[in-house]
Amino acid sequence: MKENVLDVLMYLFETYVDTEDDPEPDQNELRMELSRAGFGDTEIERALDWLDGLTDQQESLNYGSQTTHGTRIFNEFEHERLDAHCRGYITYLEQIGILSPPQREILVDRLLALESTDIDVEQIKWVVLMVLFSQPGQELAYARMEDLVFEETSDMLH
Repeated sequence: MKENVLDVLMYLFETYVDTEDDPEPDQNELRMELSRAGFGDTEIERALDWLDGLTDQQESLNYGSQTTHGTRIFNEFEHERLDAHCRGYITYLEQIGILSPPQREILVDRLLALESTDIDVEQIKWVVLMVLFSQPGQELAYARMEDLVFEETSDMLH
């Protein structure tokens, strides 16, 4: 079975999002859990690095008030990795108030850190949930995004 970093992250997210246990098990516990679940060492290390990057991004981003009214221009590298549909979806999430400009920047950074050549909207949805879940005070935005994800999923089943 060929897993990628997002598969590992999704497994962790689904396993720990609703748990009453310690919200931050140490990395050795996570490594053992992921190894037991069948993930390879390379993907495990990359996923843990990705999570570290999520924390680092949140601590280092600082935006002034002008950012809230600006327009995000994607650079050439971002255009290569995020097609028009992906960029449009990110903009849509910002316009409906699920993402703030700093959260959008964290999202773009974490999407590019996946090192996937074929990023799609479904991956964006999962990464948005992870970004929002990792930030205190974002329960409403998280719930709205969760509704959006599961609403769209159930529409596809009918």
